[in-house]
Amino acid sequence: MLKKILIANRGEIACRVMRSAKRLGLSTVAVYSDADANAMHVQQADEAYHIGPAPSKDSYLVAERILDVAKRAGADCIHPGYGFLSENEAFAHACEQADIAFIGPLASSIEAMGSKTRAKEIMAEANVPLVPGYYGKQQDTDFLAQEAEKVGYPVLIKAAYGGGGKGMRVVREASEFISALEGAKREAAASFGNDLVLLERFVDKPRHVEVQVFADSHGNCVYLGDRDCSLQRRHQKVIEEAPAPDLSAELRREMGEAAVRCAQAINYRGAGTVEFLLCGDEFFFMEMNTRLQVEHPVTEMVTDQDLVEWQIRVANNEVLPLTQDEIRLSGHSFEARIYAEDPQENFMPCSGVLSHLGFPQAKDGVRIDTGVQQGDEISPFYDPMIAKLIVHGRDRRTALLKLRSALAEVHLAGLKSNIAFLHHLAGHPAFSTTAPDTHFIDTQTETLTASQAPNDLLVCLASAAYLAHQQAEKVTSPWQLSGFKLNQPRRQVLPFADHLVIAEASGNQWQVFYQDLDHTMDVRLDGHSLVANLDGKRLLADVVITEEQITVMFGPYQFDVALKSKHYVSEHEHQEAPLAAPLNGTVVKHLQSVGAQVSKGDPVVVIEAMKMEYTLNAPFDGTLTSYCFDEGELVSHGAMLAIVEEA
Repeated sequence: MLKKILIANRGEIACRVMRSAKRLGLSTVAVYSDADANAMHVQQADEAYHIGPAPSKDSYLVAERILDVAKRAGADCIHPGYGFLSENEAFAHACEQADIAFIGPLASSIEAMGSKTRAKEIMAEANVPLVPGYYGKQQDTDFLAQEAEKVGYPVLIKAAYGGGGKGMRVVREASEFISALEGAKREAAASFGNDLVLLERFVDKPRHVEVQVFADSHGNCVYLGDRDCSLQRRHQKVIEEAPAPDLSAELRREMGEAAVRCAQAINYRGAGTVEFLLCGDEFFFMEMNTRLQVEHPVTEMVTDQDLVEWQIRVANNEVLPLTQDEIRLSGHSFEARIYAEDPQENFMPCSGVLSHLGFPQAKDGVRIDTGVQQGDEISPFYDPMIAKLIVHGRDRRTALLKLRSALAEVHLAGLKSNIAFLHHLAGHPAFSTTAPDTHFIDTQTETLTASQAPNDLLVCLASAAYLAHQQAEKVTSPWQLSGFKLNQPRRQVLPFADHLVIAEASGNQWQVFYQDLDHTMDVRLDGHSLVANLDGKRLLADVVITEEQITVMFGPYQFDVALKSKHYVSEHEHQEAPLAAPLNGTVVKHLQSVGAQVSKGDPVVVIEAMKMEYTLNAPFDGTLTSYCFDEGELVSHGAMLAIVEEA
């Protein structure tokens, strides 16, 4: 019987695995990098061991250190989570050699699916339909360009050993192929240590439907329903649901049985996911993920099963808990991935400290999976996911309403997030009707990322927060008053940088004047909780107040109001340089020669950060006079990367 488990991962998946492991009576061992010394998964583990510097290549990806910790701690099994070493056949083999149970498939199964080219060959033999493409090992640029012509544009370049949208490019014209190929190969090498790519015909308007499979060491293999993961940005999933809507019983069964054939073809063991492109009633094999998926909770919700427990039991050589005939689906479930990113800036990842973090209260059908808490830092070294919000309802409509309601109760401050974007997405009429295709977010980005926040109301709430805070601090300095007259209501101009707000105090209430409107309010501030009675309407919000700004979190909206202070600089006086690093990262390529004449919008320099590449473009017509950093150098957020002199 397995007794002590090491989780070779971090963040929410490490915490998630620990919950099930502890419930089963296993002792838990965590590993951590310099950046994660005080992380939640470290605090929750029975033991924790340091494994290296912050970059994952120097810590979480160093298999030898993980195995050394396992031996020192006396762990008899290792759960790899997802990402990092979860699909590394060499690591799985090393665990087998060290007589440590790898909570995942056999190394041979990982190897078979690790290369998308080899996976396609196996699936063809298993009679699973494939998208036309090139899946060979010949990687000469001219040869691949010729193969792309044969496949036909638009063509999709994919990292053969990749996932999560990394090392992936859609190419619509032959003239764009070589630069896209180079970018995909760089990103693949940085993320997976292998720049092998394959080519596929880019299928227009498909749905992304995947099937959860499970197999044991006794010849049993089942599928636990399907999931629709079509809502994606940058080829990364945003909202997933189970079961996939609008599938006939026959199609659902055909996909499930095809997924089982995939697993059986490689002598699979444990949890796996077979991903399909769905085009009408036709489906094509994309890839098999030989690990637990990020979106596994929606399957848990509709099957009422603990998939991590299943993984541990299979690794313990037990028989699967259920047969295919015993698996039942109940209701509908959604998962929304909450990221530290700015949807209005092309979903640019953000790093920083979570100065405030609040989740919905625990209740039936609402679940939060997270690895962070208030005061933690979202590090630039790792994926910027903050949490996963999972809901379950008796049907799709009920579950979707519950998702929108729960998203409105997630409040965070300190950095940008995609909460309002998710709320808008969950409320979009097209999505509420059925699952859209994989291009839906791309075609609706402008609508979904446009600010729908009630700004006038949010300014009033910021005013209420400032006044309540001022009252609590008993601020009486005459320097903060204007127009003060004896026996007249106390009047002050609030020190908002970008909004003219005037407040008059009379008794226990305030009269607030903003944009030719006036509002009557009384307020109460208790820590971060604000209760405002605005014109007779009671409103609740969370607020964070610093010397520089007030952050209001109302429903799904986060609203920052800058305060005038000695540190304040108007946004109109300090526009961020267009060629400044948008976040901490590494310069990977200079795209122009020094001295070159560039036009506005021309690509100048590429940086890699948070496992993705970002291209910065010339802000205007001019001459590129210099690069500020060499290729391969680390850069900090805001650092100038290149200088262009305006023509």
